[in-house]
Amino acid sequence: MEILFWLVPPALVTLGAMVWVSWLGREGRGEVDRDVAVRRLAKALEKDHRAKQPPRPARETDRSTGIAVRPTRRAS
Repeated sequence: MEILFWLVPPALVTLGAMVWVSWLGREGRGEVDRDVAVRRLAKALEKDHRAKQPPRPARETDRSTGIAVRPTRRAS
């Protein structure tokens, strides 16, 4: 049991860091006005979110043969 006492200092430091970070994070965020939040949401939803690149073709799946090393494919 005495050999586990070396865990106490790191556990206390970790616990202290968690409390410190959580305490600092409490006041870091201010309240956002509901109307402002609704406008931001509406603006984000109106954006065109299409991909800039065309979609990639579906990947061909290899059938499982149970062999660890598969043969190389020829370039098409």
